[in-house]
Amino acid sequence: MKLQKKKLPIGIEMFSKLLKNDFYYVDKTGFITELLASWAEVNLITRPRRFGKSLNLDMLKTFFEIGTDAAIFHGLKISEEKALCEAYMGKYPVISITLKDVEGQNIQDAQDMLGLVINREALRFQWLMDSPRLTVYDKKQLERLLEENFKKTSHLTGSLKLLSELLYKHYEKQVILLIDEYDVPLDKAYQNNYYPQMVSLIRSLFSQVLKTNYTLRFAVITGCLRIAKESIFTGLNNFKVRTISDVRYAESFGFTTEEVKKMLSYYELDDKFDALKEWYDGYHFGNIDIYCPWDVINQCDKFLEANDAQMESHWENSSSNAIVQDILKTASATTKNQIEALISGEYIEKTLKPELTYTDLDNPDTNIRQTYLWSVLFATGYLTEIGNTEHNLHKLVIPNREVRKIYTDRILSWFCTKITSDEDKWERFCNAIKTGNAAEFEALFNEFMAESISIRDTFIKKEMKENFYHGMLLGLLRAKDSWIVKSNSEAGTGYTDIFIELPSDKIGCIIETKYAESGAFDDSCNKAMKQIEKHDYSALLRQHGMETIHIYGVACFKKTCKIIYKSYHLRPKYNL
Repeated sequence: MKLQKKKLPIGIEMFSKLLKNDFYYVDKTGFITELLASWAEVNLITRPRRFGKSLNLDMLKTFFEIGTDAAIFHGLKISEEKALCEAYMGKYPVISITLKDVEGQNIQDAQDMLGLVINREALRFQWLMDSPRLTVYDKKQLERLLEENFKKTSHLTGSLKLLSELLYKHYEKQVILLIDEYDVPLDKAYQNNYYPQMVSLIRSLFSQVLKTNYTLRFAVITGCLRIAKESIFTGLNNFKVRTISDVRYAESFGFTTEEVKKMLSYYELDDKFDALKEWYDGYHFGNIDIYCPWDVINQCDKFLEANDAQMESHWENSSSNAIVQDILKTASATTKNQIEALISGEYIEKTLKPELTYTDLDNPDTNIRQTYLWSVLFATGYLTEIGNTEHNLHKLVIPNREVRKIYTDRILSWFCTKITSDEDKWERFCNAIKTGNAAEFEALFNEFMAESISIRDTFIKKEMKENFYHGMLLGLLRAKDSWIVKSNSEAGTGYTDIFIELPSDKIGCIIETKYAESGAFDDSCNKAMKQIEKHDYSALLRQHGMETIHIYGVACFKKTCKIIYKSYHLRPKYNL
């Protein structure tokens, strides 16, 4: 009888739940040892989203908090550190909050959400109302924390410090503070135009609890961006920042190659390693190659459902990816050229700003704005570093196939929006395809591509280059509401790139796109036409009663295309 495998922990951010309910766990408890060995009073750790920050913070809470179940850590790496476990496990009161939901249309809404977050954490300690070590005055202040709304901003900004003081009084032990997603409120505030007010609120909250707080043992704060110290961490001296460029904690967030191979072996999916590496590897934290754990876990789950499951973009779907759109909105000719290099698998050389403020995005100096955008792309995982130049510029690349797809999807969306906004030219383009005017189809598509971003003739797979140009055409044609437009539709004995039906006009079109390597347009066009004829892609159009069928072989290279064309006119069938 086959043994039941452990469940995959999709979306599980509670450490104890994961360990107690037989989920597969990639052991990151070495992070505890490393954290204590490199002790700082305030530790800021930045990583892209979906790299295990929240789970690691909950692991810290579970390990340090008084009353923890030591059995949870049995068999994990940390359990081998006997002296460390004896000294630290279950020995400290812990305050743990996440700011991921602190947002609103205005500062008051966001402030109310922050108050609710702290209120919920205070409710975990409502038993302090019965503590003999707290005075009547202490308990009166605790009641204020337990109220649903803070009546004064000063009460809110002093709340974490007050809670740490009350816990210290009861336990006579210093408190460990954990804050997850600290930069989310700032991002939301920038988007909704109350950024200065939110900076002031967070600065005051952090300053009180982190600066000269005798009740604090240490704090660990996580987020995606390293917000400038002078913005919200003013006056903190014992303050260590660990970003994706640092060697410290490099293996603690994300999966290493060995961890991915071990997981695949456990689920008998060893043959999937190359695909996972192409799609989800490529990040460089310190000196270590790292995979996005969210992707690996979700894709393994897909393979367990169906061994032939298609590779998917899981990380892409967990965020808006608005930052890529911002790059395109402000893209100069130079920036477009650099994006072309990136999606073609090349690297670009950039100055990066390690500390960021959102106000940099609005700076009138174009160079400052661009430095900000490239720095954010790097910090949030849309780019990774493969080394430095002798002039201390950073060599940046797109980490993997999934992230490259995000860029191309955003580029195609931007491209289609831009082109279809010129309704007259776009209608002429569609009409050329409908009527079989291949010369105008070619001329207009060349005009459109001249305004966009292309794929260079590099080592990137030919299939991916073809998909880019295929996506351009598909996006433009799908905007035509009255047309039936399908992609990779089964027709004849194969799958055609683009399949179009105009039922009212009895017109059908087949478009096959090829990438013309080194500008071999004629050869690529001929291959496209032969593929259409060999697999009889027009069979489905004939079955659907189309009387005129236009067939296009489209070859693209950089920002140029060539199109060859054939047309078939079929006699209508009449029922006598």
